[in-house]
Amino acid sequence: MQPLQSWQRWSPPWWSVYNCLSLIAITLTLPAIHLFRLNTGRIYYAFLLALGWLVFANEATAQQRQLPGAPTTLPNAPQRDTNTNKTNTNDWHNEQVSVSFRQLHSEKLYAPDTSIHTFHRRPFSQPWYRNLGNHGGPTTNLLFTPEYRVGPTLGYHLFDVYRFDVDSVHYYNTNRPYSTFTFQLGSKQEQTAELLHTQNIQPNWNFAVKYRKITSPGHFNIQRTNHDNAYLSSNYQSRDQHYELFGALVYNIEQNDENGGIVNDTFLSSQTYEDPLTIPVNFQNDAFGGGPRIRRSPVSNTLRDFSFMVQHRYAFGKTDTLYNEDSTLYRYKFTPRFGLTHRFQVQSQKYRFRDFTPDSLRYDPFFQHSFIGDGFRDSVMMTQRWIMTDNQLLLGGFLGKYENQLRINAGVGIRNDKFTDEYPKGNIRNNIFSSYFIADAAKDAVDTGAWFYNAKAILFTSGEAAGNSLLQAELGKDLGRRFGNILAGFRQEINNAPYNYTTYQTDYDTILTSFNKESVTRLYGTIENDWLKLSGGVRSFLISNYIYLDEKQLPAQYAPTFNLTQIWLRKVFRWRAVVLDNELAYQQIAGGGPINVPLLLGRHQLGLETWVFRDLLQIATGVEVRYHSPYYQAGYAPLFARFHYQNSVEQSNDPELSAFFNFRIKRFRAYVMADQLQLLYLDRNATAAPGYGLPNTMIRFGFTWTLIN
Repeated sequence: MQPLQSWQRWSPPWWSVYNCLSLIAITLTLPAIHLFRLNTGRIYYAFLLALGWLVFANEATAQQRQLPGAPTTLPNAPQRDTNTNKTNTNDWHNEQVSVSFRQLHSEKLYAPDTSIHTFHRRPFSQPWYRNLGNHGGPTTNLLFTPEYRVGPTLGYHLFDVYRFDVDSVHYYNTNRPYSTFTFQLGSKQEQTAELLHTQNIQPNWNFAVKYRKITSPGHFNIQRTNHDNAYLSSNYQSRDQHYELFGALVYNIEQNDENGGIVNDTFLSSQTYEDPLTIPVNFQNDAFGGGPRIRRSPVSNTLRDFSFMVQHRYAFGKTDTLYNEDSTLYRYKFTPRFGLTHRFQVQSQKYRFRDFTPDSLRYDPFFQHSFIGDGFRDSVMMTQRWIMTDNQLLLGGFLGKYENQLRINAGVGIRNDKFTDEYPKGNIRNNIFSSYFIADAAKDAVDTGAWFYNAKAILFTSGEAAGNSLLQAELGKDLGRRFGNILAGFRQEINNAPYNYTTYQTDYDTILTSFNKESVTRLYGTIENDWLKLSGGVRSFLISNYIYLDEKQLPAQYAPTFNLTQIWLRKVFRWRAVVLDNELAYQQIAGGGPINVPLLLGRHQLGLETWVFRDLLQIATGVEVRYHSPYYQAGYAPLFARFHYQNSVEQSNDPELSAFFNFRIKRFRAYVMADQLQLLYLDRNATAAPGYGLPNTMIRFGFTWTLIN
């Protein structure tokens, strides 16, 4: 939250203390409730009632004070005639629009993106992500990134790029109601719609709500996707600046119909199958899922999750009152010295696999079973649930001057993780109680040339997760406009295998495994220079006891230590209205780990960017080419909803070509894009994995409309 302005009035500190202690008392009871195995829905309901009570009580006491948003004046100052001004927020409307946001674990402020340079690019494929040929489908990163996890986890990450995460939602601060509406439409009814609205209820209290819908029947047969993602965030700071609160509600559901890939990759270049919808797929069953518009697959994966988080802090320190020149207005300058922070989070995640028309040959690598008749009498179904409740209590200190403080926190946490496997004839339950120590320190670079750094440590001390740990540290410096920013960092994680690697149960098969703890160490450095329009970095992973799916699509572990090094560089050249944007990435594995990655990745964009019609219309138009070197692409395992290692089929895709036209008029941005243009002179689609081809040549368009009251 930004420092309060001159018109923000002082409120009694006892009320902020009361809010803090009340919320801590309420939330600390929830893990105990959870341990007694009460209904999860009741836990959510009880907590929301508690939060609502705090908000209601705060509003009730606020009625005894000056109305929010009104200028703060001294008692003997002349008062404004309220008959001529019916609103207490008119002063906001006379100011220039100011919209910024931040994330929970960073003090850095960001402004909403209004550029059109890369507006045409898919938002869920940046910079090197790739789906299985359908918008919203399972996604992997061509620039290898291991799974980052601390403590127990369920282990499904195919849709992370589409999901909202409770730790990365945006907390806004705006002096006017701010809304955006985004819509994108592509060939074969591919659609994305997104709504965002945020406004300050009071100058020191904001809320934001965002909803996104992704749906696409797919260019190939029975590969429909249907996603809903939403979050509600709110941040509050007391008028005396001693108390602050951040809260978020997140809901995600991702639904993916599985077609098992096409029967043979050679069909992609066959003249018999010019329309991808006519290419036979492995899970095709014409007797199932027929509809007037979209045929459904008998095999599907669904991932649903809900998260609630609240983090609040009360700080003690020195408060100064600053007056304006004629002493009619004043504001507070608070320098914190000591604080108490509490964080509570509850998360529920559900994964479901269903196959209504199973084939014995399909499951032969996993189990042997002769399904009855045509398959409709049997089905393969499995549901996994994860409910996590987490509490943290931290003591903090603040060192240094107001403008450049070092923040230090240390404390303890307790969490409970409940895993459940459900299938038609039974279930498996596993309850894990853990405790851990946590500490962090951070200092921001407020002035040019100042150092900034942060560090964090988590160590689990009890339960099945005992010994799991996270250590990370970053150090950097802002060297000014001509030299940019430099950053160096370190991160190490030691963790258990995800639950879905160790336990997987259906009516026909049980997979129970155990693995040693996996260790992932990352060293990295980056540089960014806006003046030279240059950025780049290097990253090195050292991995041991790597956990993965092998060529048989079964959980496995590679014990030896191996190394993966990555280097990337981006340089933008501008000459008048001509813009050439170049991105290159190089990665190399040493030590023989079970990972295949392309050695070289590249993307180049050549365009014309200028203003026309007396600077009323901004345009960016040109062409873009993407490519990667040949490599053994990871295969896809629908039964586990994961990519798996394979070393038998090497793919070599031709460079992918697209053309775009982006434009902006005031607060309205739009684009039109033709993608996969290389298929106009080539006869073979690029592939994302063995059996999964990318779409044919297609047209996409979209727009974002910003509304400010």
